Amino acid sequence: MASTAIAPAAHTPATARPAALAAWLLSVAALVFLMVVVGGITRLTESGLSITEWKPVTGALPPLNAAEWAAEFEKYRQIPEYQQINRGMSLSDFKFIYFWEWFHRLLGRLIGLAFALPLLWFALRRAIPSGYGPRLVALLALGGLQGAIGWWMVTSGLSERTEVSHVRLAVHLLTALFILAGLVWTALDLRGLAADPAARPARLRPLAVGVGLVLFVQLLFGAWVAGLNAGHAADSWPLMNGRIFPENADWTGLSSLVDDPYLTHFVHRWWAWVAVAALVVLSRAARRAGDRAASVAIHSAFGIQILLGIAVVMTGVDITLAVLHQAVGALVVASTAWGCHAIGRARTV
Repeated sequence: MASTAIAPAAHTPATARPAALAAWLLSVAALVFLMVVVGGITRLTESGLSITEWKPVTGALPPLNAAEWAAEFEKYRQIPEYQQINRGMSLSDFKFIYFWEWFHRLLGRLIGLAFALPLLWFALRRAIPSGYGPRLVALLALGGLQGAIGWWMVTSGLSERTEVSHVRLAVHLLTALFILAGLVWTALDLRGLAADPAARPARLRPLAVGVGLVLFVQLLFGAWVAGLNAGHAADSWPLMNGRIFPENADWTGLSSLVDDPYLTHFVHRWWAWVAVAALVVLSRAARRAGDRAASVAIHSAFGIQILLGIAVVMTGVDITLAVLHQAVGALVVASTAWGCHAIGRARTV
């Protein structure tokens, strides 16, 4: 009986290089992971408002002489963060926070080049398998949008506030994590295609959608906690200052879920267990689908993340632990994308 599998030529023309594209996308995903980590350092060191202008091209170079440093410092002196919090800051202290924001933006530029230039090369060599071009262009567009979102976030802290909007911070972080998940998913599709020319892209199953929504809520509240400095709302676990329900939380309206540091902290620490339950279900489904490695990755990531979250609280937001918490959060997203892909892989017949 003739096979009903899709003919190889429909997915892998002779010039296609799915394995090479997969390796490239995973390397870009590693850069995005580094970007998330550096973004966490930038936030925790209060460095995000040190550069008050957005110059996508000329801004790639830091100040190169004393006059340029003085000019940049003078611009920083004009914003509320300096005037209300950091008045009297020395130039050397300014250079420290400037470095982290500059490095964060430099990584963004590097990621853009690391994606756009190879994409152009692969396109010219006709190495992109059929159907993958639009997805890769969409990822490139998301990366460009992320740069604009980053500046939109920074502008929220340049005129009236002494920090960036925690809502805009959440949009910026969640977009980065969505891009990371998209890179991992697409790379896994391409690896499958390299192994089997008749392989189809994985489908987004209902379980994957449900787990993704649960994890989205946890990440959203985590971003709000970060933006509101709500990690300082309590330094004990499992109780918050001796209580299950925080004494100082504002329970009067839905806006409190977004703006109240005690309430956002409370939801983040307890919704984590809902996320754990969902990830356990996903990991078992991935294992049943034949991908034990994805299952192990999910369990390892969320296990370490829970321990780090507790440690961050109990140490009064130790900066090293807090950075690790954000880094492993990105690994939770990547492993979740892996698990969702595992249960969504289409099998050829």
